[in-house]
Amino acid sequence: MKIHAASTAFVILGLAALLLAAGHRPQHLHVNTRPELTAAHRMSYGNLPDTSNSLFTGSGKCSGCHAKDPNNFASIAGQTFPPSPMPDGWDVNVTDDWRSTLMANSAKDPFWRAKVAHEVTTNPGHQLELEDKCTSCHAPLGHFAAHHDGQEFYTMAEMVLDSLALDGVSCNACHQQDPELTGTTFSGELHFSEDTLYGPYGGSEDDLPLYALPMNTYVGYEPVYADYITKSEACAGCHSLVTQTADLEGNPTGEDYIEQATYHEWLNSRYAPPTWEGSPNALRQECQGCHMPSINDPVIISSGYVFLEPRSPYGLHYLVGANAAMLRLMRDNIDNLGLSATAAQFDSTISRTLDLLQQHSLDMQVDAEYDPAAALVTADIALTNLTGHKFPSGYPARRFWLEVVLKHPETGVRVWQSGALTPDGLSIEGADEAGLTSFEAHHTVIDSEEQVQIYELVIADVTGAPTNLLERAAYTLKDNRLPPLGFTTNHPVYDTTAVVGAEVEADMLFGDFNRTEDGAEGSGADRIRYEMALSADWPEGLTPEVEVKVWYQAMPPRWVASMFETEAPAIADFEGLYWDYAAPDLVTAQVTTPINLAGGTELDGDASSFAVFPNPVASGEALTLKGWSSEEPVACTWFDAQGKVLKRQLVAGHQPTLMVPSDWPPGLYHLQLGRGPALRLIVR
Repeated sequence: MKIHAASTAFVILGLAALLLAAGHRPQHLHVNTRPELTAAHRMSYGNLPDTSNSLFTGSGKCSGCHAKDPNNFASIAGQTFPPSPMPDGWDVNVTDDWRSTLMANSAKDPFWRAKVAHEVTTNPGHQLELEDKCTSCHAPLGHFAAHHDGQEFYTMAEMVLDSLALDGVSCNACHQQDPELTGTTFSGELHFSEDTLYGPYGGSEDDLPLYALPMNTYVGYEPVYADYITKSEACAGCHSLVTQTADLEGNPTGEDYIEQATYHEWLNSRYAPPTWEGSPNALRQECQGCHMPSINDPVIISSGYVFLEPRSPYGLHYLVGANAAMLRLMRDNIDNLGLSATAAQFDSTISRTLDLLQQHSLDMQVDAEYDPAAALVTADIALTNLTGHKFPSGYPARRFWLEVVLKHPETGVRVWQSGALTPDGLSIEGADEAGLTSFEAHHTVIDSEEQVQIYELVIADVTGAPTNLLERAAYTLKDNRLPPLGFTTNHPVYDTTAVVGAEVEADMLFGDFNRTEDGAEGSGADRIRYEMALSADWPEGLTPEVEVKVWYQAMPPRWVASMFETEAPAIADFEGLYWDYAAPDLVTAQVTTPINLAGGTELDGDASSFAVFPNPVASGEALTLKGWSSEEPVACTWFDAQGKVLKRQLVAGHQPTLMVPSDWPPGLYHLQLGRGPALRLIVR
């Protein structure tokens, strides 16, 4: 299934010159201020807008009931009925969890504002169309109210004076979407009901009835159940984006380009279909399952009404992704950017973001071997995508890469390195110097320190040159971003989520990119071999250490450098903030990985000749090595997901059992038997 520009209501860019020539200007500035509200009154809502326009109301209005309850009854996990005050309880109010997210601050994001200015400055004749399209997802409460009032375009100049537009992707942007059309259109084509707010409760006779009076009275909306609000379709309208292509002179080519397809990547995954191979899909997971995790603890969802019964399950409004860098920038520049969240609230969102990035995005296994006779270390690195979409996904600048280092085991001196950071800690040594004029190919084998394995999207203009101007995006030169589990080339949406590039396409056809051991598609994994030669004078009998790190970067300098050459106030403002926050985040590291000696004693049979059962396994539960036996004791080593040794023991006999320590938290662990390959285990 291809997303067609005609279905996404894109405005033909060529009309811009005609409209400007005709003297078109926005009909009016859509400013939503309430003169009767004093600054002190607005402060009582935590600097969130208590304003309304023809279609929406601001998050400040919602916070009256859905922020922190001063009486400690509502928005606290584990509440009883009748309720009791819980001053020391876990506060899960939606306002404070949401307000420090990138969703809440989407209209104030300085990178986004700079990028819009970059596009507009490059093609000023397209300003109205470009700004109108960009505000549809980043400032929906201003954009769609203006269109509802009859405006043809909504501009950035209007947005910065519009209190509701600056509310970002706030409450009504999700809860007011039309259930009949949500999930059917993309690229910022959203549809809203005028007087209804939709939520996850009240959908069955067994559910508690909705108490509608407060919403009817104070915000003028009718609360209604709709199942879309807990489904991925609620995210689809903005998280699959098609742009129209313009040539270097700004002329529309008539072609379109799929810039982002996160929703469609999820569709092409193991997590989307309701059934799998004829049975209910046990792995089915909506976007909200990771980005708005549910808790079963009962929660009273509105303050001020102590007769309300708690509801369950309850979706935490964490709304985090992987861009911790921008969150840090926002936290440190709250006043400059006009943000409403506190530094402490940003810290909470940053912590959740790093947890999602570092614990739930990628699994890595490393099997290394040292051959003294050849003075060669080989390391097979297996990466498995744990997300429900490509990793990375979304905005095209995002990337991750491998840093692989050989070290002297006693001095720690690096003797071989690929993917190192530059001294300033911002770029990749040897891969970023040329900026966007070139890019690194996908690798299956790396045997030189000059080569780096980078997972990324590289887009090109009509001439085939790499570009960061999204209106000029015409082709994809490389897309080796790691696909999700279950991803296949025969899925109906593969044309919107394709793997691109000669090297990675060959790896997918003839190698192991997204292939299981038996050759089937859908592993969501890739395997890279590193062949690292040691110097001729390497000491005899000394085994080197190997260190592997994975780095994630949301705003690479190579992506933004050319933008900084463009003169525009928004770009200058962003550059003044950028350099202190451009460094990548560590995803996962496996440090001092045990290296097997070539020719050493192996287990009887390979890893496929036996299995661990059960898997997943619970802490404190016995784990059986089914189909394996040994008369001699064999060393067994447990590692955590980062490669840290947790426990060693000897096992012997027929189908021996191991006890998983009762104090181990849930997560991914690796179990290595002797010098065999590490097995991945999931502990619940």
